[in-house]
This record gives sequence, structure tokens and C-alpha cells, in this order.
Amino acid sequence: MMKLQTIKRLGGLVLFMAGNSYAQMTPVGTWHSIDDKTGEPKAEIQIVEKDGVLTGRIAKSLRSEAAAKKICDECQDDRKGKEIIGLEIIRAVKLDPANEFTWGSGGKILDPENGKEYTVKMMPKEGGIKLLVRGYIGPFYRSQTWLRVQ
Repeated sequence: MMKLQTIKRLGGLVLFMAGNSYAQMTPVGTWHSIDDKTGEPKAEIQIVEKDGVLTGRIAKSLRSEAAAKKICDECQDDRKGKEIIGLEIIRAVKLDPANEFTWGSGGKILDPENGKEYTVKMMPKEGGIKLLVRGYIGPFYRSQTWLRVQ
């Protein structure tokens, strides 16, 4: 009887851990974006979901004050002249119906350093600890790996 009870507890623990891991396989949460040149975290990005659509904002700069850009001067849309902190850089991202762990479906991501907007795909990796963020212009793309803030 004791063995059966132990097996049930272990099974429940495994199911709990698997469900918890699956819950992390989404871009929703807080991430550190990484500078391509230095490899250092440059910003904290908060991604939220509402009605199946993801948006993301810069919650905090992680750069030194001297290196931190304050305003999005190069932005070409409603974000032009807005403060970088609080700026919505991810818009209209939806789950790709063909792949349960890929988000994009026409969503866009803004690089506030140059004001360019890219079509985006986001794919959680390593159990949701990392997020592969890929911005596209036509067939060309640039990838970054963001790290989930624990």
C-alpha cells in the first residue's frame, strides 16, 4: 500500500512539473534583451497577452545612464518622440496556428535604436528560459536570444 501511494505522489509531481514547464513555453513574462555587440543585458521587456494577442513594452533600461537612449527620435509612427521606457516595441503578435510554440503571425517588433520595424517571430527555447526573437525584412532576418527574468 505504501508503494502505491509513493508512486501516485511521484506521478502527480511529474505531471505538475510538466504542466509548469509547458506554462513557461510562452513569450508572456519579463525578459532581458541582450546587446548584440557587448552580450550584456540592455533592457527589461514586459510581454503581456490580451485576447490572444501579445504586446511588449520596455519596462526598464539596464544600460548605464550615459549609454541609455531616452527618446525614440527615429521612430516613424505614433511612437516618434516618445520616451523609450514604457515604449511599446512588440505589437499584434499571435500564436502561429501551424506551430504551437511559435508566435508571430504578422506581428511587428520595433528597434528603438534605429526606428525600424520588423516582422517578428518569437520561439521559447530551453523550457521557456530563453526566447529566440527574430526580426524579418523580406527574406533577411536578425536573431536575438532574450533571457527570462526569474
